Amino acid sequence: MSFRRLLILTVAAVSLTACTSQLPLGDPELPYPPAREPVVGDILHLPTGVYVSEQTLLDHAVRERVVFVGETHDNPASHRLERIILTALQEHNPGNVTLAMEMFVPSQQQVLDRWSAGELSEKEFLKEVNWYGTWSMNFAFYRPLLQYCREHHIKILALNAEQDVKKLVSHNPIEDLPEAVREKLPEMDFNDPYQRAMVEATFKDHAMGSAMLASFQRVQTLWDETMASNLADYLEKTPSTHQVEVIAGGNHVRYGFGIPRRMFRRAPASYLLVGSNEINIPADKQDRLMNVVKPDYPMPPYHFVMYTRYEDLPTPGVKLGVMFEPGAKGLTVQGVLPGSAAAAAGVESGDILIGIDDSPISEPFDLIYALQQKQIGDSVQLKLLRADREQLKEVRFSPASQQPHGSK
Repeated sequence: MSFRRLLILTVAAVSLTACTSQLPLGDPELPYPPAREPVVGDILHLPTGVYVSEQTLLDHAVRERVVFVGETHDNPASHRLERIILTALQEHNPGNVTLAMEMFVPSQQQVLDRWSAGELSEKEFLKEVNWYGTWSMNFAFYRPLLQYCREHHIKILALNAEQDVKKLVSHNPIEDLPEAVREKLPEMDFNDPYQRAMVEATFKDHAMGSAMLASFQRVQTLWDETMASNLADYLEKTPSTHQVEVIAGGNHVRYGFGIPRRMFRRAPASYLLVGSNEINIPADKQDRLMNVVKPDYPMPPYHFVMYTRYEDLPTPGVKLGVMFEPGAKGLTVQGVLPGSAAAAAGVESGDILIGIDDSPISEPFDLIYALQQKQIGDSVQLKLLRADREQLKEVRFSPASQQPHGSK
């Protein structure tokens, strides 16, 4: 080899080595910044920085085996996006679509199947699935999506870990769990650096110790691995032409290190990541934002993101303004908030709520469900026991009585 050729190869090697030590060119999460700032309603293809139409997003979605949609649980705009995608999948591939949900656990699967078959009313479904006990969000966020499944007999797949398993994993290191419990756990990878960075960033805004950090890391991993395992098992049991839309909180989907990567480890199906990003946040919702400095990740959070407004539910229901404890005869009032609808109607601590309009109250579900069917301006007849004597109270739900508070 000539000296000149050796010199050229040496210089080239040094140049390549120098390049590898440089910082990434541009922003790995948005490698091609869009030509303008986004506005509400825009859909951006993050890998290319190109704004696209809703139809373009749907054209891509219907070509994938799995479409992951990362939601903001309490934003109706997120749930509209989920239904738009589910509708597109169903119209493209009728009868071969499943909606897989973080919000349910496998022990509820039979109830979900009965709902999709049209065998249960909404009230029966929510009571049997223990909606307010296991998920607790206002059902109005999910009603249009789940009603669509019922109308079109779309299977709803329960993804998440059972509550008893979550509790055990939360309070105990995996190696300290009984062998019978460990055998039921999915294969769990605790070494994902991106998930670890997300957990640590979340906890920096909280005065919690290392034990709480480790607990949250275990539970987050349990959720992601369980949902990925249940999804992969389902994909392996269904034809390759069957499509699944997965809806889960953004942290389980965003950047792909939560459910998607763990699913792919088990069942390497094609998938698309879709999410939403609130860029218009009203003043009354600023307190919902966490003071978290997000780590920089070396990949876009989604393939497509829709920019939204942080919205209110158009029909959120009403609040009575009482704290209660379930009892043998009904719900015993433990406290009444000043200025609430209950206070204005003369409800007192010690009263036992036994009926609302024509429906009996025997458990919290009966009261919560009834209140979520009402709106500001409505009224109800509340039946209660006071000193073992029945009384009727007319409760009116005025705007002033619906100020934010933590009671029902």
